[in-house]
Amino acid sequence: MMPTITAQKTIDKAEIILQDETNGRFEETELLGWFNDGERAIVALKPDAYIVEAAVKLVAGIVQSIPSTGISLIGVSRNMGIVDGTTPGNIIRLIDRRILDAQRPSWPTDTAAATVKFYMFDDRKPRKFEVYPPQPSSGMGYVMEAYVDTPADIAIGATMLLDDIYAIPLQHYIVATALSKDPRYAAVSEKHMNLFLAGLGAKEDAENVNDPNLRAKE
Repeated sequence: MMPTITAQKTIDKAEIILQDETNGRFEETELLGWFNDGERAIVALKPDAYIVEAAVKLVAGIVQSIPSTGISLIGVSRNMGIVDGTTPGNIIRLIDRRILDAQRPSWPTDTAAATVKFYMFDDRKPRKFEVYPPQPSSGMGYVMEAYVDTPADIAIGATMLLDDIYAIPLQHYIVATALSKDPRYAAVSEKHMNLFLAGLGAKEDAENVNDPNLRAKE
């Protein structure tokens, strides 16, 4: 389901909690900045909150990267042609590099081809992965990548980038950050930051309960 709640609506509700609906204390542009910071804070704590799937053109050789705004790779699923990334092709399998190293030690210098058969991933380098066969020096292929992305700043009238379920935690993040400016409200600010964190934890618990893979093991 696509998000439907705008930044404006989330900020309006935060203003009600702040008792500042006329923006006498906090300008709307300031609150919008904290809204955008809040979306990124959620992804930092819960990376699966913003997963993007996109056809990405590979570069020559074996070492590849997710787009510059990406945080970590989730997976590489299939080939997407060599023209514009719109032609679904064969699936791409994840393989342990140690297996490929043992069975085909020459693989990094094997004949290049645009169609990928395998990819390898090392979680110590979350933005990188390797492909087999190597990509050619020209006419490189596209692959479908899923990766955790960094939410960009949005305008106040735009729809939030994360799912609607994150609107309530975002309200608490905005309130907590706004009140943190005044040491007199430190306790209240901390309360709302804890509500922000608790909201993310509650969502994760609900996801675990409803995870079909986990329920199948019961």
